[in-house]
Amino acid sequence: MFETDERVLFLGPTRKDAAAGTKLIVGAGLRCHTCLSLDELCHEVRNGAGAVILPEEAAVGAGADKLRVAVRDQPAWSNLPVLVLTAAGPTPTARVKTLLELGDVTLLKRPLEAAEFINAVRAALRDRGRQYQVRDYIAAQTRLTEELRDADRRKDEFLAMLAHELRNPLAPIRNGLAILQMADGDRTAVRRTRDMMSRQVDHLGRLVDDLLDVSRITRGKVELRLETVDLNTILARAAEAVRPLIDARRHHLTLTRPGRPVTVSADPTRLAQVVGNLLTNAAKYSDEGGRIDLILEEDAGAVIRVRDTGLGIPAEMLPRVFDLFTQVGRTLDRADGGLGIGLTLVKSLVEMHGGTVAAASEGAGKGSEFTVRLPKLERDDSDGAGPAVAAAVTPRRILIVDDNPDAGDSLATLLEMTGHRVEVARSGSQGLEVAARLKPEVAVLDLGLPGMNGYELAGRIRAEPFGRATVLVALTGYGQEEDRRRTKEAGFDHHLTKPADLGALAAILRGDDP
Repeated sequence: MFETDERVLFLGPTRKDAAAGTKLIVGAGLRCHTCLSLDELCHEVRNGAGAVILPEEAAVGAGADKLRVAVRDQPAWSNLPVLVLTAAGPTPTARVKTLLELGDVTLLKRPLEAAEFINAVRAALRDRGRQYQVRDYIAAQTRLTEELRDADRRKDEFLAMLAHELRNPLAPIRNGLAILQMADGDRTAVRRTRDMMSRQVDHLGRLVDDLLDVSRITRGKVELRLETVDLNTILARAAEAVRPLIDARRHHLTLTRPGRPVTVSADPTRLAQVVGNLLTNAAKYSDEGGRIDLILEEDAGAVIRVRDTGLGIPAEMLPRVFDLFTQVGRTLDRADGGLGIGLTLVKSLVEMHGGTVAAASEGAGKGSEFTVRLPKLERDDSDGAGPAVAAAVTPRRILIVDDNPDAGDSLATLLEMTGHRVEVARSGSQGLEVAARLKPEVAVLDLGLPGMNGYELAGRIRAEPFGRATVLVALTGYGQEEDRRRTKEAGFDHHLTKPADLGALAAILRGDDP
């Protein structure tokens, strides 16, 4: 009802007049519907029309009230143009007033002059077209308002989820600190507590990484490091990473592979993240003891399927499961459902690889299936490269400058335990003094230092004769592309985000590219 309609509804004074008027309108290239009665006209008005033409006697005679109701019973944006064919000579004032009560009324005197008549009809249709534009604008604004309300609601839900997700690991970490204070040399308790705290810190790191990833990806700031990858290896790696969660929930995971290499051009880290997120999603949204199938297939491309027997996805949610901050069926018994950004990351990363991802479910309680399709490479069996062999550690002179004592000292302890000579400074000026004495081969500098910041300190070290050969590593909580550009311009060789990736730092100390 009330669709855009350019039809002219014409109720002629007589059948002859109706036929003549219809011929004129159609001859002008306009659409016309001839009505044979006032009842038919009122019915068509409710269905939608561009303009109405009717004789004066129909507009004021018996049934006029019905016409008035039909014309007025329309949305607020609508002001239907009505062309009234009046009798020759002056029209009584009272009758004019009655006619004008119909709304947007134009009076046309009979007998009609053809050009004047068509011009009036076209003017009425132009006016109606502007009304349709207003209607469409109002509808678009209404949709936008609803979308903004929905986005605001999901943002509030996300902030509540974020607070919950951060409190989850903080509570056992705090408990662990209390246990360590009371352990009194109980090595078993210390070891168990240490392992627990390590897991929780890893969980916190993953939360922060996901938040940073979704920010970078949605702004197009992520670059893939593509290489030829066998998906068999990626699936095995992802399954192994998610194994603790799957075992904790007593799920049964089945990995089905074709028994031959399935190669794609991909960033192996990001692709493992895709499969890991899908497996994590399946594990979290399945009741204990559920079944999860991880399947690798080949057709025109490479196909990865993650199928579960979990809570399923309602039909109305299927189009939205990849939207940011969207979660399905979040309840207290599944309070560890995450931040609602995992599937957004999956979709973005898959599309960056030139692939697609789709979700399917038969409904609530009937499980779900996610299918990733990627362009496949032809197999090349000539590559006989074997596994990499870990290089021996070469002791380095290392300077760490960090105003956070716990961060600086703990990193120094780790590096000293692997055979390096390490000194720690708490400020930029102190760091410069230590550097002059130590002449470090590697300097790991925090950027937010009191007084002399890390950028200035890097420049001062680089200006010293010994500093030309020093490998400068920025260690900071900021990891966006703009931050990396700034550290590179300041003379840093590498940029690491907190907490430091020890594997990446070890690669730097070996002289490798992390």
